[in-house]
Amino acid sequence: MALSIRLSRGGSKKRPYYRIVVADARSPRDGKFIEKIGNYNPLLGKDDEKRVVLDAERAKHWIGVGAQPTDRVARFLDKAGVQERAARNNPNKGKPGEKATERAEERAEKLKAAQEAADAPAETAAETETAEA
Repeated sequence: MALSIRLSRGGSKKRPYYRIVVADARSPRDGKFIEKIGNYNPLLGKDDEKRVVLDAERAKHWIGVGAQPTDRVARFLDKAGVQERAARNNPNKGKPGEKATERAEERAEKLKAAQEAADAPAETAAETETAEA
């Protein structure tokens, strides 16, 4: 049986409250679970100690048994010092898409052409002044 440590949503509409539970990976998000090992209240401030309440000893037990935490729960476990989470690295995430890149190149070309057009009349005016003198 594949176990996962994940969040189970509670609370009313637009007022989320989550339980951190150990459940069978095949069961629905808010369905049957094996054990509740903590809770998470995202409405509290990030520095509030009651935002995430976690039974670290039970979490260690379930990880030892083979339960896999979800990404969000893995962050909580890392902060609690239960299980270290590897840092992710996606260097392409911040790059603009194809269309945005094309638009930026077009803007750069137009700006360069406008600058060259502005420089050309100034040069011809300077040349005519030197020829008259």
